[in-house]
Amino acid sequence: MSFDVNSTEFWDPQATRKEVLRVFDTCYGCTLCHTLCPSFVNLFQLMDENFGEADRLKDEQVKGVVDLCYQCKLCYPICPYVPPHEWDIDFPRTMMRVNLVEKKQKGVRFADRVFGDTDTVGKLSSLAAPLVNWANRNPFMRGLMEKSLGIHRDRLLPDFHTKTFAKWVRKRPAPRKGNGEEKVALFYTCTVNYNEPQIGKATVGVLERNGIECVIPEQQCCGLPFLDGGLVEKAKKKIESNVAALSRAVRQGYKIVVPSASCSYMLKQDYPRFLPTEDSRLVAENTYDLSEYLVKVHERGKLDLGFTEKIGKIRYHQPCHLKAQNIGFKAQELMGLIPGAQVSRMQCCSGHDGSWSVKKENFEASMKVGKPLFKFMKSDDTCSVTDCPLSAVQVQQATGKKPIHPIVVMARAYGLDEGKPA
Repeated sequence: MSFDVNSTEFWDPQATRKEVLRVFDTCYGCTLCHTLCPSFVNLFQLMDENFGEADRLKDEQVKGVVDLCYQCKLCYPICPYVPPHEWDIDFPRTMMRVNLVEKKQKGVRFADRVFGDTDTVGKLSSLAAPLVNWANRNPFMRGLMEKSLGIHRDRLLPDFHTKTFAKWVRKRPAPRKGNGEEKVALFYTCTVNYNEPQIGKATVGVLERNGIECVIPEQQCCGLPFLDGGLVEKAKKKIESNVAALSRAVRQGYKIVVPSASCSYMLKQDYPRFLPTEDSRLVAENTYDLSEYLVKVHERGKLDLGFTEKIGKIRYHQPCHLKAQNIGFKAQELMGLIPGAQVSRMQCCSGHDGSWSVKKENFEASMKVGKPLFKFMKSDDTCSVTDCPLSAVQVQQATGKKPIHPIVVMARAYGLDEGKPA
């Protein structure tokens, strides 16, 4: 069945089990994704042990497969049976459905409520950023966090900033109007706001350098962290608020640009599913990944190619949620416009995947998932780049070197202050 959270059948446990077993049976008959992620490895092993009969799987075995799905969505672009195929297979959303139904039946853990409420956590943490950053690196405090919240004591956590991106925007001069031909509304994301304000600053700098009018609508977290925790109603409130503000901007002639792949995917693909309205579809149809939008500007012959700084060799990681958007390698195309830039790319999962790798039961598995990427990124003579701020943390965890965002590379190539290390 289609992913419809507003239907009664969606929330029925028996109907959910029937659907997940149907999907498992189809996947076992295909096995195209047999080494794609731990979830499929576990699924096919269990199916072998049960003679290929999905209906013999016990509930705890199904849960084991579901818990190992960290929503990278890499299976979706390569699956031959995705909608509109008559078999209607959507493995990641089926796993999400099982998780949502289970959380509704059994309740949501306190830790998942904390992980999901990124706006509240971000606001409070930014008020005491030095103290929070110290606590996140203190062995004693990390031991307490592991016991109380289930956060693995060795998991590197993002830094918080007293001066968030939103505060920086409010204190800077009024934005330039631009030439009127290119107008964007920046959905900057909670990660950029609280943890990576340099990405937001670089975005504004590059857009203004190109004469693109940039406005910052009122916004909240995209809602994805709440969905990961099973808090659908809280996620829908975020979605409704964002759709109201963003659809208004679209009707005023603005395109929505997003510097984080997970959030742009959410706006494009999941907003119309959780809020099936004309406004949500309008938002989805006018949302672009940041590099995707800038490549379109270049294709119209309007991107400033007056780069003044050399970048050299770049090792670029394309995040899973960009591949799932089927838009090609836009960040690589963009950075390739810089004279002398030599961009090599690797597309694989970093293993971070939101709050999944933060939990103590998943941390070690997440580091195994990311091993190919870590090996690729571990180089002293190259600039390491990824569009995903959380993948950057994961790579930093493994290699000690934190990649930067493609828009920061662009700002540096232009010689902008926003591209310089914070």
